[in-house]
Amino acid sequence: MIARTLPLKKVQSAVTRHAAWLETYGETSYDKESYFASPIGRRSKALYYRRPWLGTVAVAPMVFSEAFVPAARRLFWKRQRFPIADAHYAMGFAFLFEALGDKAHYRRAVHFLEVLEATRCRGWGEHTWGYPFDWVTRTGTIRAGTPLITTVGYPYEAFRHVYRIDKDERWRRIMRSTARHALLDYRDISIGPDVATCAYTPDPDDLGRIVNASAYRAALLTKAAADFADEWSASVAERNLAFVLACQNADGSWPYAVDGVRDFIDHFHTCFVLKALVAIEAITGSARCSEAIERGVRYYVDNLFDADRLPRPFARAPRLTIYRRELYDYAECLNLATLLRGRFPALDAVLETVAADVLERWQTPAGSFRTRQLLVGWDPVPMHRWAQAQLFRSLCFLLQRGTET
Repeated sequence: MIARTLPLKKVQSAVTRHAAWLETYGETSYDKESYFASPIGRRSKALYYRRPWLGTVAVAPMVFSEAFVPAARRLFWKRQRFPIADAHYAMGFAFLFEALGDKAHYRRAVHFLEVLEATRCRGWGEHTWGYPFDWVTRTGTIRAGTPLITTVGYPYEAFRHVYRIDKDERWRRIMRSTARHALLDYRDISIGPDVATCAYTPDPDDLGRIVNASAYRAALLTKAAADFADEWSASVAERNLAFVLACQNADGSWPYAVDGVRDFIDHFHTCFVLKALVAIEAITGSARCSEAIERGVRYYVDNLFDADRLPRPFARAPRLTIYRRELYDYAECLNLATLLRGRFPALDAVLETVAADVLERWQTPAGSFRTRQLLVGWDPVPMHRWAQAQLFRSLCFLLQRGTET
């Protein structure tokens, strides 16, 4: 079906150009958080959370720069390597190898796995990953090198994917280590019988209640339970899954968190939750997952796309936004729609429209992808974590699925 309705030759051309650009540009980049990773940026953002009116004055120059002079982020922080991006590039090149049979792509996938192994968080017994910068959040500052459950699932998936290709026991050992970390180092917070949210970090004071974090952990541990016949992982995953299902609103949507504050509904976090449920459903055959996916996809298609069937950042925006469209939304939309191809006709139609738009308007002559469509013009600064790597992986996945038919 995909081979007949999507321009796979254009997809292949786009990923080939992007891979060539990556070789030239390098594997480090600036990031969405570059403005707020510097000391002055961190202090300004922290002030914004403590005293919003005064903090708005402090962050306004950075917000203005991001909206109108995005290249100025290099004045605030440095280029860095991001484990999430490395994992997505590993998966993307693995998909390319499967689609095209060129061993150079397999070697690139292995390269990124070896980078992940070398750059895991220090001071932890198991393999785990986080952000390379201090991240100021509403609840405090998460220090660089702190493991994040929303990150570790991607390396696990990358090692798992390449292991399926080459059966190298190195990757399986790292998978097992990562699974142990996900099982043992994040606190479960019970909110009802057989229902628990998980912490975002291993911090004992982390209160959890972020929906996509529990979805990530439930999916990772469900995969680990299948990969290693681990009943403990399966039981913990079931409790986190129950939390995710309980958080689904009557209209099929999920809030970002159920903490009484961050109840916004946005595009790519909705995709995160749905693709986690799809992964769990594929392994367990859960009817509860199937029902939640059907309701979630219906909400997603009806509320997170505009009249042109292009991704909208928010169903309900939590604040004034400085952009019209987001590359991350396109990447996760393509990923989700490819996973569910043939199952929901409305989502299949979205897949065609979004793929055509990203191929026509978002790739630069150099081969990178524009980061955002701003209110006026574009943010062309390539950022591997946001979301060059994610879009590359999604297009490679689309190509791999298309060549299977």
